[in-house]
Amino acid sequence: MANVKVHDSLPEGVTRETMDVDVLIVGGGAAGLSCAYKIATQVEEHNRQVAEGKLQAEPIPDQMIVVLEKGPEIGAHSFSGAVLNPKALEELIPNFKELGCPLDSEVKKDAVYYLGENSAFKLPIVPPPFHNAGNYIISLSKFNRWLASQCEAKGINIFPGFAAVEALYEGNKIVGVRTGDKGRDKEGNPKSNFEPGLILKAKTTIFAEGTRGSLFKQVSKKLELRVGKNAEVFEEGVKEIIQMPAGTVEAGKVIHTMGYPLNKSIGGTFIYTIPGDKIILGLVAYLDSKDPLLDPHRELQKLKTHPFIADMVKGGKVLAYGGKTLPAGGWYSMPKLYGDGFMVCGDSASMVDVQKLKGIHLAMKSGMAAAETAFDAIKKQDSSSAVLKSYEEKVHASYVKKELYRVRNFHQTLSKGMFASMPLIALQEMTGGRGLFDNMPTHEDAKTTVKVKDMWGDETLGVGRNKLPATDGQLMFDKLGSVYLTGTSHDEDSPNHLLLQNGDTCRTVCQPQYQSPCVQFCPASVYEMLPSKIETGKYDLQINYTNCIHCKTCDIKCPFENIEWTVPEGGGGPKYTET
Repeated sequence: MANVKVHDSLPEGVTRETMDVDVLIVGGGAAGLSCAYKIATQVEEHNRQVAEGKLQAEPIPDQMIVVLEKGPEIGAHSFSGAVLNPKALEELIPNFKELGCPLDSEVKKDAVYYLGENSAFKLPIVPPPFHNAGNYIISLSKFNRWLASQCEAKGINIFPGFAAVEALYEGNKIVGVRTGDKGRDKEGNPKSNFEPGLILKAKTTIFAEGTRGSLFKQVSKKLELRVGKNAEVFEEGVKEIIQMPAGTVEAGKVIHTMGYPLNKSIGGTFIYTIPGDKIILGLVAYLDSKDPLLDPHRELQKLKTHPFIADMVKGGKVLAYGGKTLPAGGWYSMPKLYGDGFMVCGDSASMVDVQKLKGIHLAMKSGMAAAETAFDAIKKQDSSSAVLKSYEEKVHASYVKKELYRVRNFHQTLSKGMFASMPLIALQEMTGGRGLFDNMPTHEDAKTTVKVKDMWGDETLGVGRNKLPATDGQLMFDKLGSVYLTGTSHDEDSPNHLLLQNGDTCRTVCQPQYQSPCVQFCPASVYEMLPSKIETGKYDLQINYTNCIHCKTCDIKCPFENIEWTVPEGGGGPKYTET
């Protein structure tokens, strides 16, 4: 009943092309693109100063800088709230406005509400972490496409549709990656359109894959980069973009809510208004929840039934939907950031301020710090850990550390419960993030789930709080209807990238005792329990992998750690344009 990884053997007479590059960046998000742009500008500036006689040095020859992106285009897999703190952008591209950076709206109003079952209480004072003056509401997919255009103008090579599947080593030094083959069938056999993956040999490799980076997960395990660190922990976010009638939405509002609809899990919601009479509505839930029936998609639909929200979105139509996980462990969950031949930045390194729900500027700044270090390596022609060590030092000297260190115990504290944690969080605010105890431990999300009976008693799926509101195809959706709005597609005759370790566990233990949490927490209807052909009266797991929107919750939250998320064929997955 276990899926087997496809073999990598090539047809007779077919070989992999090898390409030598100077700097290889795995991931075309905000971190990776900022890194690439910064390297190119540093090389330009160095050569300009040499040409003008301001610097006594040799000019640096053209550098082969390559960005690999598994999505079909830059931005297709970019998903976030998103409110952007512009300070990293201002440093990287000071004239970003003149260059047409797509900023939907400057934040003009902040508000925080507590939602009861049918009530809404507005906090009289907006807590400091929720102040967004000077920030911008953006579409991350549009923002990253714009960043990519700035990179290409600098001569940077961006390869969309190429998924990195294997790191290449010489001893413990990383010397590049291999990209995945294209054109294999479900059994892994080459089809008529088969294309072998590339071997990319790199002097410096930078991992910027985003949350739960699948390749860096392998690297960090092999090189023991997380030894002595807190366990990684995550949150799952889902959001919709809702088109409202003309003239009904004032752009620039940012509203956060706590309370309803989550009551057995920690989390909150966000509401942003943007030009064009559009409302962004999202929900984030902690994945260290004990609840086996946690379903953020369902909770987002329920949110729209609350009187406060229902009045706000009345007459609206959902245009777009998406979901992803975000790293929540912060400072104490960050891995070692460098080694021989490589660095890691952004979400792959747990660089998110979960108190403020801000990570884009931290990803960009870490990418820029990695770029400065990569530039040093270019000048010295040395990518050893002795040279790349300065990257970690740069991160520690920057506001990346300052911001993450201030909230280093926040997630662990809030996990105790919304009300139980408030006095402790207030104490952390007064003590610079320490609170009563420093370096509070985290718990692996996969190990926190309890049995359905222990959480819900006799109440189960489809009733009471676990009932999905009626769908209408306009404002209220079931999961399949929502997945359609993501534009997700994978080749149906390609290998399943969601590797099930043991199907017997799903049938004999997980479904009877936990009611198959993957069916609930997956925001894309990938997992389905069907009547078993092996054991009458029981159910087997079916994996509809072509629905996958690459959130990676299954890799994180399965209570038996029974599912491994690997990259599918390059170009597969969601096609976000508005998110």
